[in-house]
Amino acid sequence: MEKKHYERPHIIKLETGMPGKFGMRNDSPPTTHIDGVAVKELVAGYGSPLFVISESTTRSVYRKAYKAFSTRYPKVQFAWSYKTNYLSAVCNIFHQEGSWAEVVSGFEYDKAVANGVDPAKIIFNGPGKSTEDLRKAAENGSLIHIDHLDELYTLTDLTGELTRKPLVAIRVNMDTGIYPMWDRFGFNYENGQAWDAINKIMMSGKLELVGLHTHIGTFIMSAGAYGIAASKLADLALGIKQKFNHDIRYIDMGGGFTSKNTLKGSYLPGSDTNPSFDDYAEAITSALVNSGFKPDNLPLLILETGRALIDEAGYIITTVIANKRLSTGRRATIIDAGVNLLFTSFWYQHPVTPAQGFSQYREENALYGPLCMNIDCVRDSITLPLLNKGEQLVIHYTGAYNLTQWMQFITLRPKVVLIDQDSKTHIIRESESVTSVSGFEKTPDYLNIIK
Repeated sequence: MEKKHYERPHIIKLETGMPGKFGMRNDSPPTTHIDGVAVKELVAGYGSPLFVISESTTRSVYRKAYKAFSTRYPKVQFAWSYKTNYLSAVCNIFHQEGSWAEVVSGFEYDKAVANGVDPAKIIFNGPGKSTEDLRKAAENGSLIHIDHLDELYTLTDLTGELTRKPLVAIRVNMDTGIYPMWDRFGFNYENGQAWDAINKIMMSGKLELVGLHTHIGTFIMSAGAYGIAASKLADLALGIKQKFNHDIRYIDMGGGFTSKNTLKGSYLPGSDTNPSFDDYAEAITSALVNSGFKPDNLPLLILETGRALIDEAGYIITTVIANKRLSTGRRATIIDAGVNLLFTSFWYQHPVTPAQGFSQYREENALYGPLCMNIDCVRDSITLPLLNKGEQLVIHYTGAYNLTQWMQFITLRPKVVLIDQDSKTHIIRESESVTSVSGFEKTPDYLNIIK
C-alpha cells in the first residue's frame, strides 16, 4: 500500500459567496479532458509541459465573432493577426473560416504567402517595413497601411520602379478616452496629421488610397471607445469624398478586443466583466451606420482582432515538480512551465485547474515555474487543492501571444498539439532540442580546444 503524503496542519480562513478581502474561493471542477482527450493521455504521449490548441473552440469563437458583426453590418471581413499566434496550423484554421491575413513584418508577410493566402488579402501594418518589404507588397497588390511620413515618401519614390500602383491606407491615432493614447503609431486625427498624409497621397497621384485604419490599443475594456474611433474614421472618409470625390473602400478598426482572461489587479473575473463581441459590434457598426455614408455605398468593415479569437482555445498542461513552504508559512508549488513559456502571466491571472480529482480542502498558494529567476511566478496568489509531485495542472486561455513571445531560456520550448474536431491529436510544432538551439552558433577553432 502506497504511503500517503504528509501535510502539516494549516489553518486558514475560507470565504464563500461574494469575494471579500480573502479573495474568491476556487470551486472549479478538475480539467481531466480537453475536447474529449484525457490530459493524462496527452502528457503520456507528448510530454510535459505541453501546449494544446482546440480546433473546435477556435472555429466556434471565430464564428461567434463574425456573427456578432455580420448581423449588424452588411459588409464585414476579418483579418487574422499573425503576431498573436503564427503557427501555420492555427493561421490556416482562420483562413479556412474566411479570414484574411494581417501582418506587421516581412517575416510574417512571407509566412502568410507560404500559407497560401492570396497577397491581395494580406494587410501589411506596422512601423518597421523595409524598402524591400514595401516593394514586394506593392507588386503583389497587398494592402499597405502607411504608419509615418518616411514610409509614405519611400513608397512614393518606389512607384517609378513598380509595374502597378500601390494600394494604401493610413493608420490614424486619436483620442477615444483610452489612455495612454497609442499616438506612436500612425497619424493623429485631432492635430491634422491624418489630413496632411491624406492630402499628400491624393495630390501625388502615385498611390491609390483605398482605406483608413486605426488600432486604439490593447485589451480595451470599453466598447464605447471603438464607437468614437469608428465615427472619426467615418468623418475622414466622408471628408475625402467631399474634397476629392474619392470613395474609401474600407474602414479597418484594428484589434484590441479583450478575451476572457482577467487582468492582474481586477476584483472580478474577466469572463464576467469584459465586453462581449456583441458589445464591440454594436458600438462600431452603430457608429458607421449612423454616419453620413449612403446605404448603397457603405465601406467594407475590417476587424483584425487576434487575442479574443484564440486565447480561449489555448491550454498549457504542466506537471508539479515540488511543494514547499515559504518563510511566511505560505504554500508554494513549483511546476515545469515558467514565464519563458507563459509570457502573459505577467499581466493576466490565468485560470488554473487540477487535471485530476481532489479533496475539498484548498489553500492559498504561490505558483512558481522551474526557472532559476525570482520573477518566474505564474500566479502569485491562487487558491488550489493540495497537489503532489507528478500531478498535472491545466492553465487556461493561453492561446494568444505566448506562442509568439515565448523564449528559449534555461529550458527548451515544448511541443504544441492541436486537437481536431474529431478529438484526434496532431503535433503542430515539435519540441526543441540542443541541436535546434545551438545549430546557428559558430565557434572559432581556437575556442574548441579545452584542456
